[in-house]
Amino acid sequence: MVLLKDESAYIEPQDIILVRRDIIEPHVVDRVRLEDHPEAVTQSSITRDGNRVTVRLTATAPVFGLQEVEVNEGDEVTLIVTNTDEIPDLAHGFAISNYNIQMVVGPFQTKSVTFTADKPGVYWIYCTNFCHALHM
Repeated sequence: MVLLKDESAYIEPQDIILVRRDIIEPHVVDRVRLEDHPEAVTQSSITRDGNRVTVRLTATAPVFGLQEVEVNEGDEVTLIVTNTDEIPDLAHGFAISNYNIQMVVGPFQTKSVTFTADKPGVYWIYCTNFCHALHM
């Protein structure tokens, strides 16, 4: 067999790596539990304190936990996203292109970003990872 390219596979369901079965040594690790992480979002919500808005959001294929988030021009918005999927290798992308926001939230991870909503309009929050057949 001739090696054509040597690099790690990105976590995409359509990636494939061919390896002989006899050289694999399986290793089972303990499952991560959301209740072990106090910063994890388990219930999506929006809270406001003056012009500060905190959006706590779950990401579970094929949807984010909220269908709509409405803020005012000038609000300081903090988005906190937790990947609550039960699939141990499924990451979710999270992007708002007009604000140059892009992050990948790995399995059971929580990530956040804060920005000022200084551009009036309607903006899509979308997943940037092709993670399943019903992609967000």
